[in-house]
Amino acid sequence: MESTNSVNQTQTLDGQKPAVLDRNTSPTSDGTDPIPSDPQAPQKHPRRKWILLAALGVGLMIGGILGYRWWRFAAIHVSTDDAYITADVHPINARINGTVIEVAVKDNQQVQRGDLLVKLDPRDNQVALQQSKAAQELAQQQARVAQANIGVTATNAQGLTTEARGDIDAAGASVSTAQAALAEAQAGVPAARAQLAQVKANLVKANLDYKRYLSLFNEGAIAQQQLDAARATYEATQGQYNAIAEQIKQAQARVVQAQTNLGNIQAKLNSTQGKLEQANASGKQTEVNRRQYQAALAAVDQSNAQLKNAQLQLSYTAIAAPLTGRIGNKTVQIGQRVQPGQTLMSLVQPLPWVNANFKETQLAKMQPGQPVEIKIDAFPHHLFRGNVDSLAPASGAKFALLPPDNATGNFTKVVQRIPVKVIFDANSIKGYESRITPGMSVVVTVETP
Repeated sequence: MESTNSVNQTQTLDGQKPAVLDRNTSPTSDGTDPIPSDPQAPQKHPRRKWILLAALGVGLMIGGILGYRWWRFAAIHVSTDDAYITADVHPINARINGTVIEVAVKDNQQVQRGDLLVKLDPRDNQVALQQSKAAQELAQQQARVAQANIGVTATNAQGLTTEARGDIDAAGASVSTAQAALAEAQAGVPAARAQLAQVKANLVKANLDYKRYLSLFNEGAIAQQQLDAARATYEATQGQYNAIAEQIKQAQARVVQAQTNLGNIQAKLNSTQGKLEQANASGKQTEVNRRQYQAALAAVDQSNAQLKNAQLQLSYTAIAAPLTGRIGNKTVQIGQRVQPGQTLMSLVQPLPWVNANFKETQLAKMQPGQPVEIKIDAFPHHLFRGNVDSLAPASGAKFALLPPDNATGNFTKVVQRIPVKVIFDANSIKGYESRITPGMSVVVTVETP
């Protein structure tokens, strides 16, 4: 023990490190320095060092490459997990009130456009349709009658007008003739009276001559022949006077007759003018009938509109799918009484898209048409692809029910998010069309050059 300690102290004083036992060396039995079992063991330390340095260099190189690639990826890509699957959801509403007698679909069922969804009791609407058809037929009959009345009254009015005008023309000619006859008769009376006055004077002279000749004949102053001549002159003058007096009476009678005829003809003319007025009234009745016909045509149009409305109301009893999609949120049941506007179920259109809410700081280089990688949480092992369709015209906060008002109170700047619409590549979602549903969470990565 002492020998060993003295040796160790001597080695320590000489500045040499004490020997360290290696697993490849074995101590001697006399306590002297161990002898290495492998003479080449000290040469392995530099080689291991170089291996470690090489591994570290390779690791740094790989890390640099990966870091560069990550930096390049981050420089031309923006990503967000604030994104969800969206699709058009069409509410299926009742157009009329009625009782449900058939529900032709089930929850989550795939339907095609035009497929029957719900059937309402159509009996009330069928009765209304029959009433509308009857009203239409009645309006058409009334229109036909009004149209026929136009022809009848127009023909009658034309005939009456023609007849009345002919009678007026004839009566006018008769009046002219009667007036001429009256004028002629009235003109003959003064001439006859003048002639009668002259004959009367001759008669008085002839009477005086006859009396004078008679007195002379009685006295024997003249011959019988002279008396006879005076008598003959007197009698001839008397006859002439009587004839002219009779002519005056006849002329006066002709005047009276002409006046009577003129009165009768004027009365006939007035009657004919009344017929013309009646014919004119018939013409006005024709115009009234034309207006009645127009009103009847309007009634026909109204009945046609009511019939179409009744047909529409009847068609509303069969509620069909407006487009292809899947049924969801079905709440209608058989026997249920529904009201106009009541939502019976929803129809989800099979054309989903992604509504991704990007930070406003991520939109500097984003443009419609840029490629997009889409990862849906429900399908973590499948990568979907698409492209940017459009960017919203305002942030989501602007469309909120109560948008923030930063003009009042304390202001805290918050990074806004802008909705971006991303559409799927049709080939990318093959086989997943029926499995991708609105509301699914997704992660969206947009490549922005």
